[in-house]
Amino acid sequence: MTAAPRQKPFRALQNRDFRLLWTGQAISQLGTQMRIAGIGWQIYLLTHDPLQLGAIGLCRVVPLVAFSLIGGSAADVGDRRKVLLIAEAVLMFFSAALAVVTLTGMVNVWWIYGITILSSATNAFERPSFSALVPALVPRHELSSAISLNTLNFQIATVIGPGLGGIIIALGGVQGVYWIDAASYSAVLMSLILINYRPVKRITQRISLEAAIEGLQFVWSNKILVSTMLLDFFATFFASSRTLLPIFATDILHSGEIGFGLLSAADAVGAVITSLIMAWVNPNRFKHPGVILLVAVFFFSCFTILFGYSTFLPFSLACLFMVGACDTVSMVLRQTISQLVTPDELRGRMQSVNMIFFAGGPQLGELEAGIVARLGGAGLSVVTGGIACALIVVLISGMSPTLRQYRFEKE
Repeated sequence: MTAAPRQKPFRALQNRDFRLLWTGQAISQLGTQMRIAGIGWQIYLLTHDPLQLGAIGLCRVVPLVAFSLIGGSAADVGDRRKVLLIAEAVLMFFSAALAVVTLTGMVNVWWIYGITILSSATNAFERPSFSALVPALVPRHELSSAISLNTLNFQIATVIGPGLGGIIIALGGVQGVYWIDAASYSAVLMSLILINYRPVKRITQRISLEAAIEGLQFVWSNKILVSTMLLDFFATFFASSRTLLPIFATDILHSGEIGFGLLSAADAVGAVITSLIMAWVNPNRFKHPGVILLVAVFFFSCFTILFGYSTFLPFSLACLFMVGACDTVSMVLRQTISQLVTPDELRGRMQSVNMIFFAGGPQLGELEAGIVARLGGAGLSVVTGGIACALIVVLISGMSPTLRQYRFEKE
């Protein structure tokens, strides 16, 4: 057998169209994370009520799940670039609307909730179309590199955006981050206009309940897709510890505000570094991606358990760093496998079903973590969640030989 040819790092960026879209998305993602931080800050200033602050999560996830199947069908009907152009323009308008109501003094919590709900409903159309468009911009053997680079975009924005948003709020008020977010959409809009994308004729001709059901049936009949989506859901449902970090910082690690900040950033730093590595090496070269995926989620569970037991801040930070790293490996491989096993005409609907899993898991997981923490303490909540996640990995590994044996196509 001949050796695989050496591949250049960040190979997907050699493709002009993907490079344009990736750059535009990088700018837009940064603005989005600044806006998210600004909304949280503004709601708390207006209400001083943690419950009303927490309600913003429901405003984001409920419309996203409710409209996901329609959004996926829209991505599979016609020109995904046109769907994205409309969605990004609408999102730009909503960010500008937040800035205007804030600047004029009209703003209240219901304005913020309402605009957030409408923005989230729009995201239900934007996300499947974006995910389904990427495979059309790069060769199949560079898809994992492209997904790694998109993950890197998101993680960097998650690390930098909130801090930069705080500086903007301090200098010019919360309306400043909303104006910047609105302006940032122009970057992704311009990139969509400039790419040389030619839509193919779709088998599905119109948005319908039948088309949505067809997408659900395809996902349900594909064992690899079911396995990867269940892994994602249960990992985020059982083993998410982020919502309990304030308790760990104050009551367990006794590290105060500085410790809380470090804990909040640790998994994101691990995710950024791992995304960079994954984009550099191109995971398409992995010989056993299904096995690596299962191992990554298993170690995600193990480091979550160790974090739950830890009473030493440096060790806790190291555990969360590795949680972020393992989660990124899992995310890149899950998305790559899902894209490769799905025909182009079904990619939007597949992504819409996937969106239900990755949006629902963390939100329900926060509730589960809070209930167990109330009954038995934060440490017990994290440890039992990690154990449950590890058991799920073992169960799915045993029940899905197709995933264990999966191989990427040779170039």
